[in-house]
Amino acid sequence: MSTIIRPGLDSDEAGFIRLIGDAWSEYPNCILDVDGEVPELRALSTYFTKAGGALWVAEQEGRVVGMVATRPLGSDRAWEICKMYVEKGQRGTGLAHRLLGGAEDHAIQQGAERIVLWTDTRFDAAHRFYEKRSFVRSGSIRILDDISKSLEFRYAKPVRGVVVEAVDAAAAASAERRLADILVACVDAGASVSYLPPLSLDTARGFWRKVSGDVAMGNRLLLVAWVDGRLAGTVQLNLATPPNQRHRAELDKLLVHPEFRRRGIGRGLMQRAEQAARGIGRTLLTLDTRAGDDGEALYRSLGWQEAGRVPNFASDAAGKLHDTVFFYRALQS
Repeated sequence: MSTIIRPGLDSDEAGFIRLIGDAWSEYPNCILDVDGEVPELRALSTYFTKAGGALWVAEQEGRVVGMVATRPLGSDRAWEICKMYVEKGQRGTGLAHRLLGGAEDHAIQQGAERIVLWTDTRFDAAHRFYEKRSFVRSGSIRILDDISKSLEFRYAKPVRGVVVEAVDAAAAASAERRLADILVACVDAGASVSYLPPLSLDTARGFWRKVSGDVAMGNRLLLVAWVDGRLAGTVQLNLATPPNQRHRAELDKLLVHPEFRRRGIGRGLMQRAEQAARGIGRTLLTLDTRAGDDGEALYRSLGWQEAGRVPNFASDAAGKLHDTVFFYRALQS
């Protein structure tokens, strides 16, 4: 059976109410009170048209099986994703990606630079879906004064060009799945970042869980890069230096997904890391890298100085030993 996606209509009211009611019923104490709390469902197309947004419905043989809407927020060129629902039997078919992808494209065409959304804290499957699409937790939890006693997470991502941002612990935790994908892809491509291929996703996610914990403790600063709305790279500043080295930080795990290389992302991450280090009073950065890697050339081009090298420091997947080069970078305060 084919599924079509078309503009939503006010006359789809019954399908919208059934779809949302069924989705909410999957979770404890989620109660849909249409006329008391979401009367816009009675004329949803009109509601989003007046807000300057748009609404779409996924239809299969005349039955509403999915929906999504978007609208401008009026600040910082941001747009919001709203009313994102897919019937239970349609999940895992790619329909949700088609719906959300279409809504994101519409918002970008209208000038959006950032897309945000709110999702109930109980909707675990939705969180995984948004995180797969490079959204990260952003800001405080929202408390709704409704009969369901709802709490909502805010998710967001930049969607235009290359954007590098430092993220907090909540955002770091929500990015673990995508960052694990990036780490696995880099290791598979031969990156010398402590791991050897094949690296399992479970092991990679375990690594990022530890990083998220370090961010929460203030021992690590995590920066991530998006390219047109997709998480594509990352770098870290390890701040847990000894008491007599509080002026120093170690730069760790510069990673760019192989799909996004040769686009200046690594350089952008490094420059933003240096800026962040200055901002917190760190005046000396150090790192190490495998001799001859692309990273070595990048670090030299950015003004990093070689401090020395250790022969046969680490092996590759074939067991061949390679030298490691140690670099430092003195930052102007």
